[in-house]
Amino acid sequence: MAFTPLREKVFREIAGSHKAVGAYDVLNNLAKKGTRLTPISVYRIINTLVDVGVVRRFKSRNAFYASISDDPMSPRIVLACEKCGRVADADALRMFQGLRRALTRRAFSPRSAIIEVLGECAHCVESNRNARP
Repeated sequence: MAFTPLREKVFREIAGSHKAVGAYDVLNNLAKKGTRLTPISVYRIINTLVDVGVVRRFKSRNAFYASISDDPMSPRIVLACEKCGRVADADALRMFQGLRRALTRRAFSPRSAIIEVLGECAHCVESNRNARP
């Protein structure tokens, strides 16, 4: 996949935030910077970025975030901070291998598997520690 100028702009908008962003957030931010796109164009570009693994869906929030990993197609766990909204992901290969074995034993064919973990990021934990008297 070629990183066209429009794909790069959309990717930079998503990657520039440490939070998951919606397609309309991307659309509005680009418009403020002078790049006007239709919603369908933004969705198509985001879907392309998801297909190659540099952007991932945060399904429960109907949003997207940049994923930087050695293997962009590896299974990931979404880590979302409930305080500041930061989103990151972590490698989940071993967890998904175990899940696959359990599903195979039960002859269950999954359609999709997404693991989202809500909690508090290291930055917020540290901020709370420093704020205590």
